[in-house]
Amino acid sequence: MTNRKYYPWLLVGLLCIIGCLNYLDRMMIVTMRSSIIEEIPMTDAQFGLLTSVFLWVYGFTSPIAGYIADRFNRSIVIIGSLFVWSLVTWLTSLATSFEYLLAARALMGISEAFYIPAAMALIMDWHSDRTKSTAVGLHVGGVMIGQSLGFIGGWIAETHTWHYAFHIFGVIGVIYAVSLIFLLKDRKKVSVNVDVDADKIPEEIDFKLAIRSLFRNRAFVMVVVIWGLAGAISWMINGWLPTYYKEQFNLSQTEAGLYSTAYFFPVMLIGVILGGAIADWWSKTNDKARIWLPAIGFLIAVPAIFIASYTAILWATVGGFLIYALTRPFIDANMMPILGIIADKRYLATGYGFLNLCSCIVGGVGIYVAGALRDGQVNLNIIFQVAALSMIVCAFLLFRLKPKNEGNENEKIR
Repeated sequence: MTNRKYYPWLLVGLLCIIGCLNYLDRMMIVTMRSSIIEEIPMTDAQFGLLTSVFLWVYGFTSPIAGYIADRFNRSIVIIGSLFVWSLVTWLTSLATSFEYLLAARALMGISEAFYIPAAMALIMDWHSDRTKSTAVGLHVGGVMIGQSLGFIGGWIAETHTWHYAFHIFGVIGVIYAVSLIFLLKDRKKVSVNVDVDADKIPEEIDFKLAIRSLFRNRAFVMVVVIWGLAGAISWMINGWLPTYYKEQFNLSQTEAGLYSTAYFFPVMLIGVILGGAIADWWSKTNDKARIWLPAIGFLIAVPAIFIASYTAILWATVGGFLIYALTRPFIDANMMPILGIIADKRYLATGYGFLNLCSCIVGGVGIYVAGALRDGQVNLNIIFQVAALSMIVCAFLLFRLKPKNEGNENEKIR
């Protein structure tokens, strides 16, 4: 029997491991670039296409993946996603051509797209209003750890081969997926906040109905814009920060990497967990806490980014970007809880899938625009200040969000 008192936190722990593997498997290829190119000759454009194809396929698959997680058993979707992408990771170890690698990355994009929406929705199912933001924040923390551990792929490629790196993590993922069959469970009880007859839920969950419900909701459209801008901001700052440190302060590549990753990502991890815990505590007295806290986080980060990009003092720049790293993740811990506040709870995973799609599209545009501005001799400090101004827009839109009245959403779509 599942202990309903402790299982919600056991669930978060289990999903943190999956989230870590999710990002580790997708990110480690970029750390093995030299080893792969030595064996499979390709241009830089082709190597970049390996990541781009993953991002495009992942983004466009996400809404359908979210709908399937809403329509069927979330835990089965999660286990299936982990099993398939781990199998694809193992199959990647057999690659001997660029075409094979490209196909493997596309398959990985499809299979990984099913995980995040289902995992976020399952956490929401098991956690109450008192703990949901903390739980989501911890899970996002697991994802960040996986992202920061991508260097392991490069290390294994140097000490063994890049084939071995994909082989070992593919096998680990498959074994873990099989073990989760006995550990991961859906919550059978329908949330009391869903104003529909439990017996009718399967028949009423429909993809077209989900799209109508979500995009006729002005608040959801605003959330899509907020999440897209937040993604573009992250890509613009995180992607160009090492270059900024190197050029602005004449640092070595190693020193620039230290300031932009070794200090930066641990603070982001603290920030996402802190943002969840504060939101849960504040929500006891303010029903808009999960909406307002990310807005406040953005507004704190704005002057920090301006100071960091204006000053010629290294410690001041580091301090400014660390403040951004601490407060920017408040939105990551609270986005799924915000969806629960403003949208129909039957379509949480579908809604998050559309957020993923928007983030991938806008994030890709953000990377391109930043690169184009660089080609046009625009300084990185200007690019960072544009990102800071975008955070003001995000904060403004968050403050305009209003929790929906319980039950009204279901009435609108009948």
